[in-house]
Amino acid sequence: MKQLLQNIKDGKAEIVDIPVPAVKPGHILVRNHASVVSSGTERMVVEFAEKNLLMKAKSRPDLVKQVIDKAQREGIVPTIQSALNRLDTPMALGYSSAGEVVFVGEGIENIKPGDRVACAGGGFACHAEYVLIPKNLFTIIPENVTYEEAAFSTLGAISLHGFRIAAPQIGERVAIIGLGLLGLLMIDICLAAGCHVFGIDLDIKRVEMAKKRGVLAVQRDDAIDQGQVFSENLGFDVVFICADAHSNDPIELAGQLSRDRGTVVAVGAVGLEIPRKIYYEKEINIQISRSYGPGRYDDNYEERGQDYPFGYVRWTEGRNLAAVIELLANKKLDVKSLITHRFSINNGVQAYETITGKRDKDFLGVIIDYPKQDSNEKPVQIVEINIVPKIQEIGEVRVGVLGAGLFANAVFLPIIHKSDSVGKVGICSAKGLNARQLAKKFGFRFACTDENELITNSELNTLVILTRHNEHARQVIEGLKLNKYIYCEKPLALNLSELMNIKYIYEKSNSKLMVGFNRRFAPFIQKTKQFIDKSAEPKIIHYRVNAGYLPLNHWLHDPLQGGGRIIGEGCHFIDICIYLIGQKPLSVQTISLPNIGKYKDDNLIINILFEDGSIATIEYLANGDKNVEKETLEMFSGGKVVQMIDYRKLILTANGKKTTFTNRFRQEKGHLQAWQAFVSSIETGQDSPISFDDLLISSSVTLAAMSSLISHEAILIDNFLG
Repeated sequence: MKQLLQNIKDGKAEIVDIPVPAVKPGHILVRNHASVVSSGTERMVVEFAEKNLLMKAKSRPDLVKQVIDKAQREGIVPTIQSALNRLDTPMALGYSSAGEVVFVGEGIENIKPGDRVACAGGGFACHAEYVLIPKNLFTIIPENVTYEEAAFSTLGAISLHGFRIAAPQIGERVAIIGLGLLGLLMIDICLAAGCHVFGIDLDIKRVEMAKKRGVLAVQRDDAIDQGQVFSENLGFDVVFICADAHSNDPIELAGQLSRDRGTVVAVGAVGLEIPRKIYYEKEINIQISRSYGPGRYDDNYEERGQDYPFGYVRWTEGRNLAAVIELLANKKLDVKSLITHRFSINNGVQAYETITGKRDKDFLGVIIDYPKQDSNEKPVQIVEINIVPKIQEIGEVRVGVLGAGLFANAVFLPIIHKSDSVGKVGICSAKGLNARQLAKKFGFRFACTDENELITNSELNTLVILTRHNEHARQVIEGLKLNKYIYCEKPLALNLSELMNIKYIYEKSNSKLMVGFNRRFAPFIQKTKQFIDKSAEPKIIHYRVNAGYLPLNHWLHDPLQGGGRIIGEGCHFIDICIYLIGQKPLSVQTISLPNIGKYKDDNLIINILFEDGSIATIEYLANGDKNVEKETLEMFSGGKVVQMIDYRKLILTANGKKTTFTNRFRQEKGHLQAWQAFVSSIETGQDSPISFDDLLISSSVTLAAMSSLISHEAILIDNFLG
C-alpha cells in the first residue's frame, strides 16, 4: 500500500510502498477514502524536519539537554548514533481520515466489513491507503455524510472538546481568535449551541469566510473596538484561541476581550506567557484544551480499547468524534466550503508543499484522496525491498526479524548488518512502516506485517525476536516447532506456564535457543569472571541499578504486555549475578519500597542465596537521578574486589594492586559479542553460547523474584519449579 511519510532528518516527504498493517484484536482495518492534512500540527512537524541540524537543536533545547546528559552517562559515540537513528526514522503524519472497513478484529462488535467509518488518532488515522484503527477511535458514518466531510471529524472534535471545556450557555457572547480550520469549525459549533459569535483573524480572506457563516468577524487591529461594541462593553463570556502562532499576542488579546471572571480556552498552539495584570484584575479562568477529548494520550483508552464509564466521562475522545459526525449529518457543520485543495495519495507530497507555502499562498482544507479499489481485492502483506539471489548455502545463517522498534533500529540490526556471513531475509512489524524502513536501511529482502509469513518462510533458518515481551513465548514456540534457530531478546517468558511450555517444545525440537542476556558477553564481565573465578571462597555481589522513573502508563509496567520491570529488565541483572557466581541459586527474596501512587513496584531489593553460600543483592531503583551512573557492580571474594561502573570503567583489586580498564567513548554491554557467539554456534554446529539449562535457571529465578514480591516471602527455587 502507499503511505505519505516525512523524514525528520532531511526534511524529505515521500510516498512509499509498505505492507498493509496486520489486524490485531480490538482493531479494524480500514481502506481510506479521504484524509485531511492538518495545517497546524503537520505543518509544524514538516517545518521542523526541513531545518538543518543546528536549527533543529536551537528550536528544541530540551532535547539537546537530553542528548548531553545521555552522552555523559553512556559515551559520545552511542549517543550520536542514537540521536541520528531517531532523526532517520520516518514519521507517519495525519490523524483524521475516513474510509471503508475491510476487516474486523476480535473483540469488536456492531461493525462489519463494508461499513463506512470516520477515524481518529495520531499514528492511526494517517495518510495511507490502509489504516489500523483501535475500537475507541472510529465511528459509523451515516449515508448523508460523504467521506470527505467525515475526514474532518477529528479536527471538528478538537474544536468541540475546547467548546465543552468552556461550557458556554445559550445566548452567551463568544469570541474566536484565529479563523483557520479549528476557528471556523468552532464558529459552527458555537452557533449550533445558540451563542453569539465574534471572529478575529489577521487574514482578511479568513475574516470574509467567517462572515459567510453568519457571524461578525474583523481583522486583528479592529478587535478591541469592535469587540467592545459587540459585547456592549461587558466583555465576552468565553474567548477561544484557535490561532496557530508563536507570539503571545493571542493570549494578551484574549485577556482584553474577556469579561470579568470570563473564560479563556487555548485550543491552538500559541504562546502562553499570561499577562498577570489583566488576568488578575478580571480573575479570568484560563484553560488548555488537550486535543480531542478524554482518552487522548492514554494508551489504555486509545490502544487497548478501555473506554471510560459513560456516567462519569460523558464526552470522551470517541464520543466527541461521533458527535461531530452527528453535527455533519444534521448540517450544523459546513466543511465542504473549507476545502481548498485535493491531492491523490500519489501526489501527496504536494499537499505538504502547499501547507508550508511552497506552492500556493492561500490554503485551508487540504484533502488527500485514495484510488478506488476492488472490494474483493486482498490487501498486499509483503513488500519486496532488495531483490537479491536466494540464499541456499548450507550452514549459513539466514535471518528473519520479528519486531522493528527503537531497540532493533539502534542496537540489534546494526549488529546483524556487520555480520558478513549472515543472509538478511525479512523483517516483520505489526504496522509495517518501521519494517519497511529498516528492511531498506539494513538490506533485507522484504518487509511484512504477518508474522506467520516470516516464521514459515523456507528461506530463513534463524529467527530474531525483538517484539514486545508478551509476544516472546508464543513466537519462540512457533519457531521451535519449525526447528528454527532462535535468538530472543529478553525476557524469554512472562510466567511459569509460558516457560514450561517452551521447555516442553524445546526438548522435542532440533534447534538452538539463545536469549539476549548480552551482559554475560561484555568484555568487562568476561574480565571479571576470569578474575573472580580464581577465588575458591563464596562470593558477594552488590549490583545497583539506577533504572530511572517510568510513567505508570508505560507498556513495560503492564503485567500482560511488559510483565513489569523485574521481569522486563531485572532479568538481565539476575542472570549476570548467576553467571558470575557460577553456583546453583537456592532461594530468592524481593522487598520493595511503598509505591506512594507514583511507582509501580520498581524500587526494590532482590536477594539471591546460592548453594555454596554466596549472596547476590540487586538494588533496582526508579527514584534516583539520571546523572548518577545507571549500573554499578561490586564483587568481593577471597581478598579480591571488583568494581564496575556503567560498563565504562572496571577496577580489579587483589594483593594491594589495582588494575583499571576504561571505555572512553562508549559503553560495551556485549550485544555484538553475544550475537557473534550465537552465529558461530550455528556455523560450527556447536552448542548455543548459553545452555538451555542456564536460560531456564535465570528465567526461573526472575519469575520467582516477582512471585516473592507479591507473596512477601522468600521463594525456594526448586519448590517454585515444582
